[in-house]
Amino acid sequence: MNEISLKQLEANRQNAKLGGVKTEEGKTLSKYNALKHGILTDNIILHGESKTKLINFSRRIKIELKPANEMELVLVERIIANTWRLRRALKAEKEMIEHNTKDKKTFGAALSYDFANYDSYGKFTRYETSLEKGIYKALHELQRIQAVRFGEKLPAPIVVDVDISNE
Repeated sequence: MNEISLKQLEANRQNAKLGGVKTEEGKTLSKYNALKHGILTDNIILHGESKTKLINFSRRIKIELKPANEMELVLVERIIANTWRLRRALKAEKEMIEHNTKDKKTFGAALSYDFANYDSYGKFTRYETSLEKGIYKALHELQRIQAVRFGEKLPAPIVVDVDISNE
């Protein structure tokens, strides 16, 4: 084992006083410093999108939702991925509308033509709805798990049996 001199030990102590995170907000943020490039960046980042923006967005969501274990982190990552995709979808929607109205059509005329021929808007709306449901489902499950972790007693989940037959 290497021993350090008293001079070096004192220098280390003085340096330790200078740096480091001081505020609670900074400490919360710095606990995610090791997550430089997580699985989200490899899976959901597209050409032209900013990895830095995704990483910063991910850190802010993790600070806000405070995952404390692996399962909570899985749910938070699902929220982040679906929210990132939803942001992308809203940008795509704008581009789709601009593209379909470039021939001086009104949005209504472009929408009517699309519904009659391709249903791109209908498919897009279903995609957007699916992303939103995924965000809320993961968020509600995260809130449920965290409530249990904090000692709250929750009612058992309610199961509803729906019969749509005509009988």
